Amino acid sequence: MSETIVRYSPRRRARAIKGFLSKFLGYRGGQLGLLCLVFFLVLAAVPSILVGPLETVATATGDFLVPPQSQHLLGTDEVGRDVLNLVVHGARISLMIALLATVISLVVGTTVGMTAGYFGGRVDVWLMRLTDFFFVMPSFVLALVITPVFLEVMGRGGEILGFRPSLFVIIVVIGMTSWAFVTRIVRSQTLSLKERTFVDRARVAGSSNLSIMMRHILPNLVPQIAANGALVVAGAIYVETSLSFLGLGDPLQPSWGTLLSLAQRAGAASAGAWWYLGAPGACVLAVSLSFVLIGNALDDTFNPRHRVIP
Repeated sequence: MSETIVRYSPRRRARAIKGFLSKFLGYRGGQLGLLCLVFFLVLAAVPSILVGPLETVATATGDFLVPPQSQHLLGTDEVGRDVLNLVVHGARISLMIALLATVISLVVGTTVGMTAGYFGGRVDVWLMRLTDFFFVMPSFVLALVITPVFLEVMGRGGEILGFRPSLFVIIVVIGMTSWAFVTRIVRSQTLSLKERTFVDRARVAGSSNLSIMMRHILPNLVPQIAANGALVVAGAIYVETSLSFLGLGDPLQPSWGTLLSLAQRAGAASAGAWWYLGAPGACVLAVSLSFVLIGNALDDTFNPRHRVIP
């Protein structure tokens, strides 16, 4: 970690980006994870172009629980809807929930971690006790307890920022219960960075605490935040899938977890409809694994201590 953020010229910045991409793509895990993620992002970006509008009970095009065939490559569900259609449309909901929840988690975790590490003293003690509570208590358990309460208070009708209340609550709950991991990492880095010479110079120059945190400390934290943010996304996908599987999702905006819940209620396992359970389940595993691989590759790229010396 350099002691200061260097202002690169456009040419040097382009060279730095090229060097980063070269190192990152040098990891096979990073290549595989990035390729898999791009594939699912394309599915999430243009689902209607790829498989048509989201099928409903009224627009179902097949018979009940038909196995994969040429007309329905991933079979149909219990009401005749094409499973491929549902899975592709579910990609947008699952990925959007996970990414937005991760943004909330990173913002909260970075803010709390920087504040605790920079100011220290009682501020550090109280913020870290709060962090310890969220760190010890599994985020899924907290989300499972909080989500039904929020839904009862807000109701399930209408939309909030383009999401139905059930999905909006899931996004907020996941984001607000999964930030402790990020906070610990940011705090430890902030404790080291605030003792650096460039921070002392900023103080002597009359910079405020907020200015020092935002202009001098935060830019040096970006690599760690990016690397660990990819891992937070994987966890968010699992939590969202679990909550939706337990019936807290929205069947009108089905995610992969909601599809698993519908398959379980329809008795897909006992009926031998493996495609109904297997398709969304495989997508959850593939996307989660891709983010883990990307996170590990970013960590190895940014942290020279993790690189293998030949």
